[in-house]
Amino acid sequence: MAYIKTVAPETAEGTLLDEYRTALRRAGKIWNIVRIMSPNPEVLSASMNLYSHIMHGPSPLSRGQREMLAVTVSKANECHY
Repeated sequence: MAYIKTVAPETAEGTLLDEYRTALRRAGKIWNIVRIMSPNPEVLSASMNLYSHIMHGPSPLSRGQREMLAVTVSKANECHY
């Protein structure tokens, strides 16, 4: 198993702290998928911005359809996220 040193919420600053706080508001916890990007807060921020636009932005697909696609892809990839 790979190991990546992550930044703990207690030591987060700046952009990373903002992203951690947003994650807590959104999900009630900071998932590992967010923590794994903590060494590079700008990438984390860009990734979360992309996710937000895909899931909440204008689309011919409903929010429910987008969620179903995300679940189907995660299942196919054997990913619990």
